[in-house]
Amino acid sequence: MKCNYHTHTLRCMHAEGSDESYVRAAVAAGFDVLGFSDHVPFPFAGGYRSTIRMPMSDLDDYVDSVRTLKKKYADRIRIHLGFEAEYFPRYRDHLLRLRDAGTEYFVLGQHYADSEEDTPYTGLECRTDDGVRRYADAVVNGIQTGLFSCVAHPDLMMRHRTSDQFNLACVYASDMICQAAKEADIPIEFNLLGLSLQLAGIDRGYPSVPFWTHVRRWQNRVIIGVDAHSPLLLRDAALWREGHDRVEALGYEITDHLPIDD
Repeated sequence: MKCNYHTHTLRCMHAEGSDESYVRAAVAAGFDVLGFSDHVPFPFAGGYRSTIRMPMSDLDDYVDSVRTLKKKYADRIRIHLGFEAEYFPRYRDHLLRLRDAGTEYFVLGQHYADSEEDTPYTGLECRTDDGVRRYADAVVNGIQTGLFSCVAHPDLMMRHRTSDQFNLACVYASDMICQAAKEADIPIEFNLLGLSLQLAGIDRGYPSVPFWTHVRRWQNRVIIGVDAHSPLLLRDAALWREGHDRVEALGYEITDHLPIDD
């Protein structure tokens, strides 16, 4: 199967293209499954407004759109309704309500160690070793809730680090994350958005070669995530092949689909 469960929409304010354009791109590229997983909205306290995720006011439109496309394209591709979400303990009940309302899966993308309202972006915070440790703790806590189907860009700690800065703190953090994912039997993601930028000469920090080389010892299952912020990324067959080739060369077992497609 050719599946992608990491797909964004215009609502997150840093993607492009209509919802249907992502579906058409996935069909044209031969995908069997397309999961929409835009950045989850949170009912932030105190009127805080995020600039990297849909507001709560867009939630119903997102859900209705994905469900409409699911029916419209049922004979050509399987579509799922999901979210990429951080685990913020103070908003755990919100994720549970979304799950109970019909969300099919959550991707764990821990962009903030605690809530976005009062903590810095993970990539910036992880320039310090203390930030790396907080990131790992947050990811492990999220995995252990049992709410998440896979871990997006587990090497996000390297966003603003170079390969030679993969130090002892990064080693411990990587082991914590991969051990927890192994015990929970969920795959970790090899991120193609990061790879696409690296191939274009822009070092996004992940996929991180030191990370993927080090954590091979855990024998995690790996899922390919396009992390599509544009339909063009879904159409990039060469990028998909390059991602698969790199994961296989590193000695990992590739998981082509999540249990919702068993």
